[in-house]
Amino acid sequence: MKQIIIIGGGAAGFFCASNLDEKKYTITILEQNSDVLQKVKISGGGRCNVTHACFDPRELVQFYPRGNKELLSVFTKFQPGDTMEWFDQRNVKLKIENDNRTFPESNSSQTIINTFLNETQKKNVTVKTKCTVKEIEKQDEKYLVKTNSGDFEADYIVYTTGSSPKSLKMVENLGHKIVDLVPSLFTFNIKDDLLKDLPGTSFENAGISIPKLKTEESGPLLITHWGLSGPAVLKISAWEAISLAKLKYNFEIEVNFVSIDIDEAEEAFQSFRQNNPKKTIGQSKIFDITNRFWQKVLEISKVDLNKQVANISGKEMQKILENLCRKKFQVTGKSTFKDEFVTAGGVDLKEINFKNMSSKLLPNFYIAGEVLNIDAVTGGFNFQACWSEGWLIAQDLNSL
Repeated sequence: MKQIIIIGGGAAGFFCASNLDEKKYTITILEQNSDVLQKVKISGGGRCNVTHACFDPRELVQFYPRGNKELLSVFTKFQPGDTMEWFDQRNVKLKIENDNRTFPESNSSQTIINTFLNETQKKNVTVKTKCTVKEIEKQDEKYLVKTNSGDFEADYIVYTTGSSPKSLKMVENLGHKIVDLVPSLFTFNIKDDLLKDLPGTSFENAGISIPKLKTEESGPLLITHWGLSGPAVLKISAWEAISLAKLKYNFEIEVNFVSIDIDEAEEAFQSFRQNNPKKTIGQSKIFDITNRFWQKVLEISKVDLNKQVANISGKEMQKILENLCRKKFQVTGKSTFKDEFVTAGGVDLKEINFKNMSSKLLPNFYIAGEVLNIDAVTGGFNFQACWSEGWLIAQDLNSL
């Protein structure tokens, strides 16, 4: 029987193994850590954000800053609906939350991990943990995989190592071009009086732009101890990952906390003033923001909280609106978003055949998962790419 060696016991590697024909192949997974599927375990705060309920491949690829063109053909063959069906056939019930993120009904990533462990056990897949690959040698028709636990011979290699610099170096030594790694999905470190003492304050829909890069995003925003986070920040960090690395994470952003333009905000203010002239400005609910944040805006705009709305000068109103709709912040660094560290960069996509995820340079060598220069915004999209790519590889090997 021919030997398949899967290097990397993460999402892409296990999904590929779970779909391979065990009557055709002897399958071995090599994982350098003591546990497999570590990212699956911590994803979604330990609930595992399996996928995202977006069933149109053309729409789905819009969530991938890198890899969107290439993934279109991949998702036409296996997309979130197929992932959900795959788990359903194995009696894993999934649920779609309001924001379309999809989780196991059990709310535990262990359910997903157990499913993979059961599937691979049924297929007699050998899983070797604490097994670090040191080198891969091409030998005639086969590959020799040298590890700290001895050497393995492979007819086919499935390379799903994640994006560690060491694993990229190894595939680079085999001739592949590597796009430099930079972090994606991070939060912005900002020191500013407006954000001070307000961690946990959130905004349902805010606008954020980076004037220097002529780019903008909108979505929920969250004030943290370090600065700003939430989907709006994470999205812009993913799309601009490479540009922001070049700026060494020092740049200016402009935030619109109320997501309406300044003229519209002025109209809202004037109409509130006409209807409630005697109300104190500190107790006025003009915009959809928390009272604490509103009072902080007034404080940094140097407006007396006890002043009646009717007595707010034109200059004071402009200052308030500027701080709400066009507040400029200096970003002075980044923080990793939770433990779900995602990188942009990896194996150059031009060197991959996306019909079956095979290397265009190396025969019988497949590459999938985060080792590729593909990444997505948060919400189950990175896993979906892993499932789809792993499935394609298994289909291709099963058809040989």
